Amino acid sequence: MNVDLGQLEAFVQVANQRSFSRAAEALFLTQPSVTARIQALERDLGERLFERSGRGVRLTEVGACFLPHAERVLQVLHSGREAIDSLRNLQSGTLILASATTVSTYVLPGLLKTFRSRFPRVEVNVRTGRSEQVLQMLLSDEAQVGLVRAVYHQDIETKGLVEDELVLVCNAEHELAGQDGITVEQLGDNPFIFFDRTSSYYALAQGLFRQRGVVPRIQMELDSMEATKRMVEEGLGLALLPRISVERELQTGTLVEVGIAGIPNPTRQIALITRRGRPLGPVAQSFVDIVQEMYIGNRGVPVAV
Repeated sequence: MNVDLGQLEAFVQVANQRSFSRAAEALFLTQPSVTARIQALERDLGERLFERSGRGVRLTEVGACFLPHAERVLQVLHSGREAIDSLRNLQSGTLILASATTVSTYVLPGLLKTFRSRFPRVEVNVRTGRSEQVLQMLLSDEAQVGLVRAVYHQDIETKGLVEDELVLVCNAEHELAGQDGITVEQLGDNPFIFFDRTSSYYALAQGLFRQRGVVPRIQMELDSMEATKRMVEEGLGLALLPRISVERELQTGTLVEVGIAGIPNPTRQIALITRRGRPLGPVAQSFVDIVQEMYIGNRGVPVAV
């Protein structure tokens, strides 16, 4: 069967108008074109659909049986087109994001606030994990876009967003609070609180001491960034934490930055990742556009938009 939508549209119009000429006017076609479509449809179905009735036409028994099905097909097509238009205009759809845990806590909220203010009807689904897990989510099509510590893979497009540095922090009452130019060697006797030895932050922090041949005095290890900050606030030790995670505490004064002399603060890049060579849908592309608007081109400094 080679029934096409043009044939169905002509059939429904003739059935409703009870006239080939009026159906042609409604479809902006010539009457011979409408007649040809009906004849082709009748050949495909192997049945007559109309019969003459006075000055017009009426449905045959087969035509009357077929009409509601033809109308349903056209309605489904119309609904499908409306759904596509809605998605294209971001009046519907779902954004599926995967994000490294730290990024989802300290970077993602600002991005999603802007996204939701512009596209409030789009549903957002966020999945979190380590950067390597986020990478696998994209490779297995479980997510459309990822926010991670910069990772590289032949099937992944990586766009750097910001260089996030580790900063040394203590509570406001600590003897080092507000000091600048403290050497790594001078820090050796202070108790340190380390965050999650399986994370890239742990390796960066340890690397800072290793460069100077210093073994840090580890007071405790925690797998929660927020818990680590609270321990430092209570005076239980110093910590090297990503700046994005302590910006609020540094502003309010519950944590104080200590400047380290003779060595730059270690950094890691936060990046946006997508599948290489695979076009994004309108929802995911709009999120990527917002990320680029807020970070890329602003030297990694998030801006209010």
